[in-house]
Amino acid sequence: QAAALVRRERERGIPSERIVVAGFSQGGAIALQAALRYPEKLAGLIALSTYLLLDHHLDSERSDANRDLPVFVGHGTVDPMVPIQLGEQVAARLEAMGHPVDWHRYPMPHAVCPEEVGHLVTWLRRRLG
Repeated sequence: QAAALVRRERERGIPSERIVVAGFSQGGAIALQAALRYPEKLAGLIALSTYLLLDHHLDSERSDANRDLPVFVGHGTVDPMVPIQLGEQVAARLEAMGHPVDWHRYPMPHAVCPEEVGHLVTWLRRRLG
């Protein structure tokens, strides 16, 4: 479904290089899979309080168009739903694959905090101008 949303924006005339795919928790896991496999160059990927699914398939299934996709990864240090170690694994795995990763930890549970929103605004401005 995430890839279908990107396609719909493309059909509306938005260039893929201006689209950022984002998700929180389970939505973040889906966003990771969709963005890394998307066949056209994207502007970026935001993965918040999430984890990586099907890690062993990523190298063989990811799109050449998004091999250097910039990624923002944010996670709460006291997240009871998705432990911070899973967020650390996301950041480390993507860095090992060659993605420029902005990794941030925040003193929060399974949530989004104002500091994270501020960092996201800065990151998005750098990506989209």
